[in-house]
Amino acid sequence: MSDNFFELTISSTNAISLFKDFVFELGIECVEERENSFIIRDEDSLENIEFALLEYKKMLEKELNLAIDLSLNLQSKENIDWIEQYKKGVSPVEVGEIYIHPSWEEPKNGLLNVVIDPALAFGSGHHESTNMCLELIQKYKNGYKTALDVGCGSGILSISLKKLGLEVLACDTDEQAIQASVENASKNGVSIDKTWVGSISNLDKKCDMVVANIIADVILMLKKELILSVKDGGVLILSGILEKYLERIKDSFKELKFVEFEQKNEWVSLVFKKEREI
Repeated sequence: MSDNFFELTISSTNAISLFKDFVFELGIECVEERENSFIIRDEDSLENIEFALLEYKKMLEKELNLAIDLSLNLQSKENIDWIEQYKKGVSPVEVGEIYIHPSWEEPKNGLLNVVIDPALAFGSGHHESTNMCLELIQKYKNGYKTALDVGCGSGILSISLKKLGLEVLACDTDEQAIQASVENASKNGVSIDKTWVGSISNLDKKCDMVVANIIADVILMLKKELILSVKDGGVLILSGILEKYLERIKDSFKELKFVEFEQKNEWVSLVFKKEREI
């Protein structure tokens, strides 16, 4: 073990999920997630990762025609067993009847236990957007049989939907996210019914419940596909949205019936219903 290691903190208020996916594509295998930020640690220099993130920011701004917030802080620190240190600070998350906990914590009797190791995955269930999604899928699951998880990440929502008794389809543009979702589902004793790497546009069926926990700009780009993916009488749950985008999202999806929105801190989740055709 080297005497020192490098620590790169990546912070963003409007594109943290995109930056996180990007570093996994670069071969980073482990991150520590925090609110609107995540940390990479390695004994090798992280200067190339820092440079790549800055170039990716420029590309995103050009492609999305949007000002991207990005803050990078690279430091050299005395080496410690930081995975073990991180484990000490990770607490389980209980949302309704769903209990998200890492593998080193005991399951909770009487609840639907979902095991996710946050240091080794794309999400841990602590973020407000994921919390609200977990609440809303439980609230609207009754009477529904099929669900689609758009941008499945670590598979928390897919696994939870499966344990709630639904047939589950999941997609993500990141192959590593699909692999993580499949592996996490297996660790939880369930199997996601269909997964694929790519966009929702590759979907060949409609679902009763569609959940998209992704950033607002991507939701707006996928508007048509998201609406088409919902069965008549089904619900669309949108999350990962900053409060400032609330009215824009409501207006963009106005062909659906707006049911409600939920807010935690600066994050909002919205529920729409696709009314049955007469």
